[in-house]
Amino acid sequence: MMKPLAEMNPEIIKDLRGIFFDIDDTFTTKGKIHEKAFSALWALHRSGMTAVPITGRPAGWCDHISRIWPVDGIVGENGAFYFWYDHGDGKLKKRFLDSDDERARKRNLLQKIKDEILISIPGTALASDQSYREADLAIDFREDVSPLPWKDVDRICAVFNKHGATCKISSIHVNGWFGDYDKLQMARIFAMERFGVDLDSERDRYVFCGDSPNDEPMFQYFPNSVGVSTVRNYSGIMKFLPSFITGGEGGTGFAELASLLIRHRKTG
Repeated sequence: MMKPLAEMNPEIIKDLRGIFFDIDDTFTTKGKIHEKAFSALWALHRSGMTAVPITGRPAGWCDHISRIWPVDGIVGENGAFYFWYDHGDGKLKKRFLDSDDERARKRNLLQKIKDEILISIPGTALASDQSYREADLAIDFREDVSPLPWKDVDRICAVFNKHGATCKISSIHVNGWFGDYDKLQMARIFAMERFGVDLDSERDRYVFCGDSPNDEPMFQYFPNSVGVSTVRNYSGIMKFLPSFITGGEGGTGFAELASLLIRHRKTG
């Protein structure tokens, strides 16, 4: 049962170190970053909280976000890598799970899956950001195409599964890849390698905010998980829901969470 965000314990909030958060329809609202959400991210940064997007978006986007946004790094393509910008030497650092050769091999396998999906399921399309991806295949079912019914989203997943690929449903894409990683696995690697933090023992010191099925591993793992209000749209197909839910959708809900975290950190 998801509780209203206002019921999160202030004593827990005082001791939080950081926030992991999804981007699409969690930080954004209907495809845009609104001023309220971006201001909230800057406010979190100024408060000293670690802030790390955990997204299905591609390496090309993550390069930009790591450099430009007030974040401490980013996990992209549902856990295929993390990037972070080293201000000390002015360089972007990249950490992939797979080698260059292995990613190339897997992309060739995904090409066959792409062809099958686009031919067999009318209305699907490659995600517009596919050219900037390193490790996965993103099939658009509602971002730049007319929204498909859930039965067709299930058919997309069935093709990935038939070929032995992992797939996850976001609010706009079905992402598929070869490998058993997910957002959570790379978030744990990031925390240990960048900050020396063992999330298994300190997961209660962090909050995760998301909205859709590919966030389920994070919702299940973090006791202080938060869904923006639109997570209700997927409650019927999700096994693990967040502990708390915001009143607002998308970036409005993200800003609502950020305000709560900052307020109790200050009073604490």
